[in-house]
Amino acid sequence: MFSSEGSPVKGPDPAAEPLESPVLESEQASTENSPKKIHAPQPVLKRKVEAKSSPATKSSAEPSAKRAKSEVAPSPKLEKFQKRGVVRGKLVKVSYFQEQGLEVFLDKLKAQGWYELFTNTQMGCSQPVVAEFYANVALSGDVLTSTVNGVLIEVNAQALGVILGVPATGFDLYVREDKSLLSKPRLPELAQHLSQQPRLRSPQAVKKGDMQPLHQLLFWFVIKNIIPRAQGRNQADAMDLCLIDLMDQGEQISLPSCLHDQPHHANSNNTQST
Repeated sequence: MFSSEGSPVKGPDPAAEPLESPVLESEQASTENSPKKIHAPQPVLKRKVEAKSSPATKSSAEPSAKRAKSEVAPSPKLEKFQKRGVVRGKLVKVSYFQEQGLEVFLDKLKAQGWYELFTNTQMGCSQPVVAEFYANVALSGDVLTSTVNGVLIEVNAQALGVILGVPATGFDLYVREDKSLLSKPRLPELAQHLSQQPRLRSPQAVKKGDMQPLHQLLFWFVIKNIIPRAQGRNQADAMDLCLIDLMDQGEQISLPSCLHDQPHHANSNNTQST
């Protein structure tokens, strides 16, 4: 997800060995200096043998067996999500973009209020946790709920914005299949502008290779961090074009709204990657 493609992801304890060596040395010394104590280790061996059959050993094994039996098998829905891939969001390496003379892209992130979020290299995700979250997710009104490790999670777009530290205002549509919610008169203009083909008369998907370098970079960011997906990464559809243009023009996008709606859409389509 925005989840979030700028590409960012013990040997033995040396103190343990000295603890053993003095014991071994003292045992060897006592053996050499006191021959009468050669048979002293025998009772220790007997005690070890007795310890194997002691009730305490049996009782310690029983709880582990019970715990193994109490493990609940994952639900069929969770199994499906565990087998699906996770589209990991990409962090932005500031130094790389500066070296490449692409500060304009960093400016686009700052304009959206996303710079701190996507340049934070301390953030990460756990794939098992993501799978469980998606398997249990439900949308009731504007509240997204799920359960992870027995913990109930309830969040709306505004709360998600506070958690992420980004604005929860602006363009808030999440459209994948039904494009009727988008502004139809604007779609041909977007296709003309981003494909660099002013003679286009109808809206259509735009190949990544037909875009200007900055628009290619914005497209890459969109499909990795705003509406993440594993398919169609070389062709921008109407939703992608809208988001690319909004970022390019500096118009606010409600990232929390997109992230809030995405799990529900992904949950309703078991063929997508999460």
